[in-house]
Amino acid sequence: MSDPPRILVRAPNWVGDVVLSLPALRDLRRAFPSARLEVLARPWVGELYAAVPGVDAAIESRGLAADAAAVRGRFDLGVLLPNSFASALPLWRAGIPERWGYATDARGLLLTRGCRVPASVRGQSQVYYYRAMLEGLGLAIEGPPDASLECPQEWAADARTLLGDEGPWIGVNPGAYYGTAKRWAPERFAAAAALVARRSGARVAIVGAASERPLGEAIAAQLGSCARVLCGDTTLAGLLGVLSELRLLLTNDSGPMHLAAALGTPLVAVFGSTDWTETAPVSECARVVRADTECAPCRLRECPIDHRCMTRVGIDRVAAAALELLAA
Repeated sequence: MSDPPRILVRAPNWVGDVVLSLPALRDLRRAFPSARLEVLARPWVGELYAAVPGVDAAIESRGLAADAAAVRGRFDLGVLLPNSFASALPLWRAGIPERWGYATDARGLLLTRGCRVPASVRGQSQVYYYRAMLEGLGLAIEGPPDASLECPQEWAADARTLLGDEGPWIGVNPGAYYGTAKRWAPERFAAAAALVARRSGARVAIVGAASERPLGEAIAAQLGSCARVLCGDTTLAGLLGVLSELRLLLTNDSGPMHLAAALGTPLVAVFGSTDWTETAPVSECARVVRADTECAPCRLRECPIDHRCMTRVGIDRVAAAALELLAA
């Protein structure tokens, strides 16, 4: 490698996975403290790396040919955080001399250094999955996992302008990109938020993507004048800014859940179809609320029966967890 080495990290494709991979990214930075470290990231997650100290730049991923052209001749080492064959192909095609990652999805021939997924990481938080890859490749893993983000001051300032001076604010994130099986009912979010807002004197900011605006408006209709719908009104940077200004977030298992956890914003997350042991928020200020059912976690997008993993999570349980966090 050149001195200092030039390292390209292929980022995970989803916001939550980006957050859960941050401890491994920090391990990589510690292993190569003088390196130029850049990430190749999908457009919908690339902006997030401006909140990650130690990342020098983010390159927007635009597809196989474009990615190979963008990185050709610029890097000595490529580290693949996703598991797919497709994520390894541009780095191989670009001729990056060293290409490291898990030897999954039949891509072993595209790697110069690969390792198997150890059985020990199954059933643990995905932060250990990414760190175990680096350890399997021969790098040192040090200290507890650090999955934190630092909201840039200008993002927080923009969020304060958007929210105004009517706070304090709690947040509700009623959506989840993967499917309806991950979503607690909007009327339950509304009822829990109303309880917490009334006890704490807070207003409610409803966040999410533009496609989730109908969910947000349905909740706001039940909450009345104390609610603001911001679904679709923020970029990823703007969402991070808003989450940094909240006293608390009520949420499903989702990207915004992981962002709030990374910022240290207290949160209550309702889990149903997904595996809480692998994707729970990494934060001491987070509480997971779920119901024991024989079919969960099923990891399905849509529930084929009666959605019992979510309907058995009561409004009072979520509100009580939220009020406990606020009191603490």
